[in-house]
Amino acid sequence: MTNDVLGPRALNRALLERQLLLDRSGSLTALEVIERLVGMQSQAPNAPYIGLWTRLDGFAFEELARLTREREVVRMVLMRGTVHLVSAADALRLRPLIQPMLDRHFFARRLPGVARDELVAAGRKSLGPRALSPAELRAELGPRWPDADPGALVDAVRLCAPLVQVPPRGLWGKSGGPRYATVEDWLGRPMETEPSLDEVVLRYLTAFGPATVADIQKWCGLTGLREVVERLGPALRRYRDESGRELYDPAGASLPDPGTPVPARFVAEFDNLLLSHADRARILADEYRRPVMGDNGIVRGTILVDGFVAGIWKIERARGVAALRVTPFVRLGAADREALEAEGARLLAVTDAVAEERDVRFEPVAG
Repeated sequence: MTNDVLGPRALNRALLERQLLLDRSGSLTALEVIERLVGMQSQAPNAPYIGLWTRLDGFAFEELARLTREREVVRMVLMRGTVHLVSAADALRLRPLIQPMLDRHFFARRLPGVARDELVAAGRKSLGPRALSPAELRAELGPRWPDADPGALVDAVRLCAPLVQVPPRGLWGKSGGPRYATVEDWLGRPMETEPSLDEVVLRYLTAFGPATVADIQKWCGLTGLREVVERLGPALRRYRDESGRELYDPAGASLPDPGTPVPARFVAEFDNLLLSHADRARILADEYRRPVMGDNGIVRGTILVDGFVAGIWKIERARGVAALRVTPFVRLGAADREALEAEGARLLAVTDAVAEERDVRFEPVAG
């Protein structure tokens, strides 16, 4: 137990260090980073490529493409009911733990006359050893439940059955809609029967801590995790934030100096850096939440200045020109602008290597 109080900068630097955003790693592989982060949100299939580039020195996009083709990583619905890129081992470990939350989403849909287990069995039978598109799966399931919305049936199967999106979806530069297979068929082995929730909570804290119980629950979508934290007992160190909320951290974890300088960073869209705490003040000020997250579940790519979100970015492509447009939320100093311009140029060199022209452009400060 400790009475140490951690302010936003202390929590910010701890988060960035554990997310490999203080310094890029030159020793870890892409697979090791994906497991260290307990997966990467992948609502946008290309986002993890940029997320890994931001965290790994010398990362080549082909490394993740190879892991995807060779089935060492998969994309499936997991934490918060969103698509995540995870290692094969974590897919088989995490999905059984997350399933209760996904089942709640199913029951909230109120599909008339559709029993969960019957739907899952029908979905698995339809898929068998092959991968199907949503349209093909709708065609298989619709006649069995003619009074139900076929699209809602497919969405429910994705929630209740452990389906993965198979390549070429998830390969950089490849297009096409999702095709689904069961994780067991795709990986050739069953899901874990007794995965440890305690271990997953410790892994979350290692990647995102120190954090409150509410933070842990926000990250994964599960509830009732206070008893897990209490069960971990001496494996955890306790702090408090400036509002008096109790924070938990692995007992052996260290905290960097709150004054540690942070390089300019481009954070990928949908990055879990912004989505894994109930209180996001350690990385995202409340006044910037709407322009970053907007409507319809979109989470835009962001820039970090002094470790905190200070704007958004996107790449626009037209007629052989790739332009990285940065919209800052604050007036940028000359040094910060120069650092972002250099980092942006390096990013464009990997995302748009064949573009005839590449340019980093700064928009006026967002109103």
